[in-house]
Amino acid sequence: MTTWTTDELGAIETADELEVAPVRRDGTLHGPVPIWVVRDGDDLYVRSYRGTEGAWYRTARTNGAGHIRAGGIDKDVTFVAETDSDVNDRVDAAYRTKYSRYGGSYVKTMVAPGTRATTLKLLPR
Repeated sequence: MTTWTTDELGAIETADELEVAPVRRDGTLHGPVPIWVVRDGDDLYVRSYRGTEGAWYRTARTNGAGHIRAGGIDKDVTFVAETDSDVNDRVDAAYRTKYSRYGGSYVKTMVAPGTRATTLKLLPR
């Protein structure tokens, strides 16, 4: 299994946003969507601000593959649903820490139960 390099993790972690483009059913990439990304240890996580209604999220969950771009890193990825509550608690904390400067309402949405349920781990391919 491929893992993130230290340089990739650092570059993506410090980027404000990540562009995500899931693979559609026909094999083409969904248009890139800017989203927030956080790091927990050697793993990277994203969530859908629109919850399960987010188009990029629905496509990512359906097909499980896509492409990301952030901090000068371009990478094909696999999307894996993260359901572990301890991991999600740490992801919540990472969102609060990294994005608190954007105001409470945005961060509150990103750690709300409906959004938390959309947590996806990004695995490099």
